[in-house]
Amino acid sequence: MASKRTPEYGDRFIPNRAAMDFDYAHYKLTTRECKTNKTKRSRPTVAQEAYRNMLKEVFNMHDDRRILVFKNKPPKPVNPIPSFSPPLSKTQKPARYVSQNPVRTLDAPDILDDWRFNLLDWGSSNLLALALNCNVHLWDSSNNSAHELEISDEENQPISSVSWNPDGRHLAVGMGNSQVIIWDVAADCLTRTLKVGDGVLVGSMDWNSNEILTTGGFDGKIINNDLRARSHTVETYRGHRQEVCGLKWSASGRQLASGGNDKLVFVWDRAAASPRKWVHKLDHHNTAAVRALAWCPFQANLLASGGGDADGGSCINFWDTHTGSHSNLVYTDSEVCSLMWNKNEHELLSSHGSPQNQLILWTYPSMLKRAELNAHQSRVLYTAQSPNGCTVACASGDEMLTFWNVSETFKVAKPASQAHAKPFSQWSYLNQPRTGLRASCPEMDQDHGRAGLVQMQLFVSIAALQDLSRLSVQIKHYLLLRIMLECRRKVITMKDGNHSLSVRVAEAYNFGSFSDY
Repeated sequence: MASKRTPEYGDRFIPNRAAMDFDYAHYKLTTRECKTNKTKRSRPTVAQEAYRNMLKEVFNMHDDRRILVFKNKPPKPVNPIPSFSPPLSKTQKPARYVSQNPVRTLDAPDILDDWRFNLLDWGSSNLLALALNCNVHLWDSSNNSAHELEISDEENQPISSVSWNPDGRHLAVGMGNSQVIIWDVAADCLTRTLKVGDGVLVGSMDWNSNEILTTGGFDGKIINNDLRARSHTVETYRGHRQEVCGLKWSASGRQLASGGNDKLVFVWDRAAASPRKWVHKLDHHNTAAVRALAWCPFQANLLASGGGDADGGSCINFWDTHTGSHSNLVYTDSEVCSLMWNKNEHELLSSHGSPQNQLILWTYPSMLKRAELNAHQSRVLYTAQSPNGCTVACASGDEMLTFWNVSETFKVAKPASQAHAKPFSQWSYLNQPRTGLRASCPEMDQDHGRAGLVQMQLFVSIAALQDLSRLSVQIKHYLLLRIMLECRRKVITMKDGNHSLSVRVAEAYNFGSFSDY
């Protein structure tokens, strides 16, 4: 058997360091020699030598420090220069504060306390319409003026509902004799009268557009009326077996939600082939009429509905109208009279009957109570929201009309800024007070061929000179570097809170030793 041979040479080249002269290499690296080349270089000037020395001192580069020697430990890091402005705190949203008192209270004499009626609406033109028995009053919030519409009714029927069209120009007034009056507020005149049934009370209305008005009657019928057509009835929805108590179109104008005294909620699609067939039939309100309906402004398919005092504890239901599924429920322990979403926050406002007769502001989707507003002595049947969503008007059978700021934000007043007892106090290397610094270096003026001494003055100005602290060596070096890098600028300014530190350079060409005075 042949013996195993060891190769004479390995597969890797390992240099023999015994033949290396590290002392000579270090000498060649650290010694400055004038080399004779085709282009002869002159020795560095005194100013250049001073500049090199200054860089060595700033970067802690000494002649006795060897380069690329692995046995030496790396130098300790230089303390970083701190920022000249205090760290920015995280921006926090101001805390919400909803006042527990109404911002305004008006009298509403002879208002009817009837769950079948809808007697309050706030238009986009900032006019509030309130029906008081057989009269309609308009209140302008911009100038606090009131105006009564001169609606003549030979039968002296009570007004059962009011509703503004989207542009706020026309007001629909529902009567107890199946008639709907369209009133032009700008011209202050009657424009049209609609007949929407046979002797039935028109208790609920809502506009799909400026020309399409939807009405709900006590016969359970829902009618779409086109004001542009001579025969105004264009569609009829049949689903409710009793009175229609509430109507709300979605923001897109495609889906209509209706609530009735039959304890049902129907969702209708205007684009459906058959207008007589509902899209969803929602029956979670088991024992009470449904008059409170509200479409969510930030989630198009979310519908909230509320029931009356016999609703097994009374509750607010949430529905997904795309699928018809029941998404959430919260018990209120009192009759739910109306619902409306906050246009500016993810919140829902509900009005209630006995025992508290209050308003409750809920956060969504947690459904935690943010505020409970109490001012009425009777159930709060009628609510309306201002065009900007900040104010809600409420009316009840106690003949009071109250206004609430539900979107009010409490702004915390900022304390007056105070100067630090010692400006630039976060700089740990500032100590005893001084008022100035001087730097100088000799150089050869190449243009005039004479030796000169360039004086450089650093004038330091701070709001309180008596608190100026002596700069340490590190900050001196930093200032010199800043001046060197930005020597073309006349003034270098650094800020710390309410104080500023300005360095003005009189002359700066090259820099040498740095000393205090």
